[in-house]
Amino acid sequence: MNRRRHTTAAITVICALAVLASPALTLQASAAPLPPPPPKKSLEQVRAEIDALYRQAAVATDAYNLAEEKTDEQSSEIVKLARMIVEGREKIDDLKAKAGAAARAQYRNGGLPDGAQLVLTDDPQIFLDTAGRLQAGAKATTDLLGEMTRTQAELGTYAKDAGDNWTKLEAHRVKQAQAKKEINEKIAAAKKLESELAAEERERLRRLEEQEQYRAQTTWLDTGILDELTASATPEGRKAVAFATAQIGKPYVWGAEGPASYDCSGLTQSAWSAAGRNIPRTSQEQWRLLPRVAMKDMRPGDLIVYFKDASHIGMYIGKGAMVHAPRPGRNVTIAGAGSMEILGVVRPG
Repeated sequence: MNRRRHTTAAITVICALAVLASPALTLQASAAPLPPPPPKKSLEQVRAEIDALYRQAAVATDAYNLAEEKTDEQSSEIVKLARMIVEGREKIDDLKAKAGAAARAQYRNGGLPDGAQLVLTDDPQIFLDTAGRLQAGAKATTDLLGEMTRTQAELGTYAKDAGDNWTKLEAHRVKQAQAKKEINEKIAAAKKLESELAAEERERLRRLEEQEQYRAQTTWLDTGILDELTASATPEGRKAVAFATAQIGKPYVWGAEGPASYDCSGLTQSAWSAAGRNIPRTSQEQWRLLPRVAMKDMRPGDLIVYFKDASHIGMYIGKGAMVHAPRPGRNVTIAGAGSMEILGVVRPG
């Protein structure tokens, strides 16, 4: 019993000495400062981040829309080629049937070819008739074989084209999936930033956005641009403007072309389609492919392309205003034509 007490006491002393031997380490561990909290972002910084995320989502939306358009084109082409292959096979079957009929006719003549029958006849009239049939038959056989060869070659071409289009279709589907993932990530990140703000801060954020647009619009108008914008809309332009403004209040949805919702280029494309003019699907393609006009020559119905990457587009409606589908969380609305960074103007018709 005494030995056990001595052993316990010895262990206690050793532990105490071990602790006392490293006081600096103990104090350092207990006194280690916590990392400073990250600096709180200003509301202006948050606004800039949200704008950047929505802009990135807009670029990805353009990529998605273009891939979707190409996917539809490739799908239509594959269907068309499939029909051509079916028709080609039916034609081959028909040609084979004709060749079989010719062979059966020869069999009914005793298995002798027309040339042998011609040699065996003594009647001049039969000779002449047979010679004519022989010449016509030879030409028909040659034509039949030639048509079969051409049809088989066409079938091979159709099959190769269908395979190429299928490869392109799959590539566009991959691009669509990648763009869709990026769009959802950017929008989710922007919404998260906004959701972390208090209600009062969200209202201030909205006012900051409006103030920035007002400043940009005022700067644009101060150039005297309205004095130069005197051109009136064409009948088609008026139809396009009427369609676009009739969509005011409908929500922005990326990839949407109406009738319940739109993205920016879906609105402009649908408006000009209603006016009888087909234009490209995306804002970047509309900027790249449609005729460009000088700002001073702009008229209602023309399309204003925004930002250096052509990631946004709206329709000029006159008096310094435009109609557009702004971004997720917003509805189709009228805004100042100069309320964002203008890249240029294009004219659908």
